[in-house]
Amino acid sequence: QVQLVESGGGLVQAGGSLRLSCAASGSSFSIYSLGWFRQAPGKEREFVAAASYPASIAYVADSVKGRFTISRDNAKNTVYLQMNSLKPEDTAVYYCAADLSAGRVRTGKCDYWGQGTQVTVSS
Repeated sequence: QVQLVESGGGLVQAGGSLRLSCAASGSSFSIYSLGWFRQAPGKEREFVAAASYPASIAYVADSVKGRFTISRDNAKNTVYLQMNSLKPEDTAVYYCAADLSAGRVRTGKCDYWGQGTQVTVSS
């Protein structure tokens, strides 16, 4: 079992930066693949980024490539999403997720989800 708690969301102007954190509790955090997803009002949830296990390969959606970076600190049981050059279209609730399968993380079929944190980018 893994419990996930996101933090770091807020209101930022376009062009600004935020760093989201997702703290995990439970067992064996280091063996889980981790992902970030987002859902804007009236839209479906979409994949943003993933950090796989065991290869620690990072995957980033084309829509955020070059602006967002995912990283994980297994010693702190935390995964981060650094978001730079934010745009109004990045406004959404951001969720972190975990699963033993990297493939399931990349397709959003994760066993564990956080409660989400709101990111609002003003123009």
